[in-house]
Amino acid sequence: MIEVTNLSKHYGKVRAVDDLTFTVKPGVVTGFLGPNGAGKSTTMRMIVGLDRPTEGIALIDGKHYKDLKNPLREVGTLLDAKAVHPNRSAAKHLKWIAQSNGIPSSRVDEVLGLVGLSEVAGKSAGGFSLGMGQRLGLATALIGDPGVLILDEPVNGLDPEGIRWVRSFLKSLAAEGRSVLVSSHMLSEMALTADDLVVIGQGRLIAETTTYDFVKNSSKTHVLVRSENMQEFEAVLGEEQIVYAKETDEEGRPVLVIDDQTTDYIGALAYSTGILLQQLSERKASLEDAFITMTGDSVQYRTDKAGE
Repeated sequence: MIEVTNLSKHYGKVRAVDDLTFTVKPGVVTGFLGPNGAGKSTTMRMIVGLDRPTEGIALIDGKHYKDLKNPLREVGTLLDAKAVHPNRSAAKHLKWIAQSNGIPSSRVDEVLGLVGLSEVAGKSAGGFSLGMGQRLGLATALIGDPGVLILDEPVNGLDPEGIRWVRSFLKSLAAEGRSVLVSSHMLSEMALTADDLVVIGQGRLIAETTTYDFVKNSSKTHVLVRSENMQEFEAVLGEEQIVYAKETDEEGRPVLVIDDQTTDYIGALAYSTGILLQQLSERKASLEDAFITMTGDSVQYRTDKAGE
């Protein structure tokens, strides 16, 4: 388990992390989300003792990282997949890490097999693609068979097959009772991977909840309507003071997007006025929608609107 309590990190007047408190429980994958500059990487570095907190504490199974007797057997980290000597082979990179921490060398072949790098074990890491580097980083995190995993952007550079593999792999590790904290900007993937979410912005906690509840409570479900009598139905919606917006579908046809209503109600309304609908469907809220809604005020850099 990871316990972060009132954690802060200040660089001069800049508060990179500001009074952050959350828990990463065993048995689930916890997604760590936030806009660029939100403080995710700094928080992860403080958890494993690479940065010293200005205030607060971060504990792993009740201990500071520096007090763990065998840290790699208890915590596996992937914070920078590029932190490998380019002239060292994947196998030798893992072997020296294992030997320096009293881990049997036999574990090297095991983790290379787990991450799909057995065939390139003897090749220099400097020649690896970004995706292969990520796999080697995962192997490094797993070398001590730890109960806690802290992974910063582990799917960066992976192809779709690799991303799907990481998703299944992380879920299987959590199912074994491990605590898994993983950050990612791939929100669609996090929606499929993470059971719980910790969302931060400008170093502060925005939400700590399940993925399901975050999406449900932070964004809206929309009703989509298409009709050959669109103007008549718009007039009906106006009479009922129902707010809607206009879009076009993939075939260029006009569609009305209605918030805060159900398909049952909109369908009954159309039926009662004798208007035939060619489409009546529901667009479910997504993690991306919820994330943008909840973190909109915490984005560090914004693009200007078109024409401004």
